[in-house]
Amino acid sequence: MSGSGKVQAGARASLPMMAVGTAAFFTLGLLQAMYGPAFPVFQARFGVSTAVVGLIASAHFLGSAIAPPLVGAALRRVSVRAGVSFSLLVLALGMLGVVFAPAWAVAVAAAFVGGLGLGGVSACLNAAYASVGARPVNLVNAVFGVGSMVSPLLVAALTGVGAAGVDATQLAGRLGGPFLVVVGLCAATFVAGRVWGVPDIGVPVAASGAARPGPQFALFAALIACYVGLEAGYGAWTVRYLTEVGVGGAALILSGFWGALTVGRVLTGVFAARWEPSRVVLLCAAALVVCAAAALRPELAAGAHLLAGLALAPVFGTTLAWLTRVLSARLVPFLLVAGSLGGVIAPALLGGLFARWGAVAVPSFLLLLAALLALFTFLTARMARPAPPPLRPGAA
Repeated sequence: MSGSGKVQAGARASLPMMAVGTAAFFTLGLLQAMYGPAFPVFQARFGVSTAVVGLIASAHFLGSAIAPPLVGAALRRVSVRAGVSFSLLVLALGMLGVVFAPAWAVAVAAAFVGGLGLGGVSACLNAAYASVGARPVNLVNAVFGVGSMVSPLLVAALTGVGAAGVDATQLAGRLGGPFLVVVGLCAATFVAGRVWGVPDIGVPVAASGAARPGPQFALFAALIACYVGLEAGYGAWTVRYLTEVGVGGAALILSGFWGALTVGRVLTGVFAARWEPSRVVLLCAAALVVCAAAALRPELAAGAHLLAGLALAPVFGTTLAWLTRVLSARLVPFLLVAGSLGGVIAPALLGGLFARWGAVAVPSFLLLLAALLALFTFLTARMARPAPPPLRPGAA
């Protein structure tokens, strides 16, 4: 069977296999947004200060950033199914460690282990679904957003954080609830993979014939780093910027931004297959330039931030699918590392620029990142375009 045939077969087989992606990405989204709302529970349980409690989230994100390159190397020797199964086991063990940790240091170490598992599951399944096409990879990442939206509500319901009459002693005994839900969902995801299967990585013909894979991957990495920088920049600085320029309801607008991102991914999953990935990403980049420019005007800032969520939505999954058309899908985990760097650098850099130049630095920097996203998308599309066939001798 030819490479393209494998991809088409994978596309036909992907519908029943969406079960494992749906379960997995809901679980990942739930956990990714769980630590922050649970900070008061950790403080009550382990007696740590506000200045220290953030370490457990940092340990989680460090683990999730380290895992993708390890998974990328492992996928050369093991199947996606094996990688997902092992990563789910690591994730579940990490969550059990967080729940039953006898001391703060053990809980932080367990969060790091859980982060390794999360990063492993994400890298394996993003690579697999991206190789099938833009539709499935965008849909499963939309489910990730749903999990992130549900997570704070789950923590509040199971621990009583923020509820009247719940004291520190009560909170200290309620740490297990949310994280044991994650363990249960890991088990459900494992079962879904066994029953309905896990999509393997398809290899299109183009992936084996890239003329300059190194420079092509570098451009894809720069593109995805800009995207994650934009997403993290909006997520970290929207409330501060809108408050500073006098726009009311800043927290609600940020919630609307994340909601628009999730809805946009669902819409992309439904309609993305009709469009070339490069055109989708370039159109989104142009829209993000307009949104960031509009946000410089306080009277337009609220709408601009909501539209930015919609414009950002297609970029991540569509870029992963695009990469698999011209390079090996096994490079997707390494691409996620580049995205993590964008997520680390952009919010911190924005903080320094805000301190020096004031609120105007936020939309200005986001405008610059959007312009760079458009530039890298254009350059990537040009390099990925197949060369015209040579003229035959004697042809006019």
